[in-house]
Amino acid sequence: MADGVSLFVRSHGDPDAPVLLVIHGGPGWDHSYLLPALDDLIDVRRVVLFDLRGCGRSSRDLPADEYQPDLCVEDAARLVYELGADRVDVLGFSYGGQLAMMLAERHPHLVDRLVLASTTAYPDIEDELAQNAEYLRRVAAVDAEIAAIFADRSTGQAEKTRLMAMAAAPMNLWDLGLLDPWRAVLRRVRFSGEWNPGWLAGRLRSPRPADPEAVLRELRRPTLILHGAHDLGFPAQVAHRLHAAVPHSELSLVPEAGHAAHFERQADWVGRVRSFLAG
Repeated sequence: MADGVSLFVRSHGDPDAPVLLVIHGGPGWDHSYLLPALDDLIDVRRVVLFDLRGCGRSSRDLPADEYQPDLCVEDAARLVYELGADRVDVLGFSYGGQLAMMLAERHPHLVDRLVLASTTAYPDIEDELAQNAEYLRRVAAVDAEIAAIFADRSTGQAEKTRLMAMAAAPMNLWDLGLLDPWRAVLRRVRFSGEWNPGWLAGRLRSPRPADPEAVLRELRRPTLILHGAHDLGFPAQVAHRLHAAVPHSELSLVPEAGHAAHFERQADWVGRVRSFLAG
């Protein structure tokens, strides 16, 4: 791609079918943790996943100031043009959902249907989290473990990202009985550390538009807000809040699921996405 950035792209499904562009979260992860759920949609879409710059098998040798969310959005827009598509459906997961909202702000003509999965339009979620007893119970142990990981100067940044993901696994799930298979998924992820220095130094720009509600209202495209009912990362209240602010949005809560709802309740989650895309 342009500007010396090379993206690893994975495309499955009928090349003539409408495109579903998937933007993964993290950053510091690759796209693979969203599989196989997204592959279950290749009967209705050409599913295109890519690794963000600095992640997975995309460019990881860029200057430190080039790991920024807005630059990832421009990468995604260029990818749409290279796919030869006039307009694509977009699914953004977690951090990727915030990037998807910024894509809708900067390149609204590229977005057809929009799926915002396990994400938030709002930075102010501390009050909701503070009222969640299960969040408070789990986060105390997880935060202590993550602090120890970053205090260890003998560990490289990519390894820190991996260890942090493993330590935070109880925050990604509602059903702790699925911890072992979820960690098996994480063991297949190509973690990277390129984003860590900017994140730790507070140099990362916001991944969201200044006014996401206004962006989505002005977009006037079908929007699915898809959320685990027991998400411990972005509480379900943020999904309700966004749905109330965007008249043409559809709110879909996956029961008995947390942040990784696509993993915990894969068939249910995929069915909700499929139904929305067929609408």
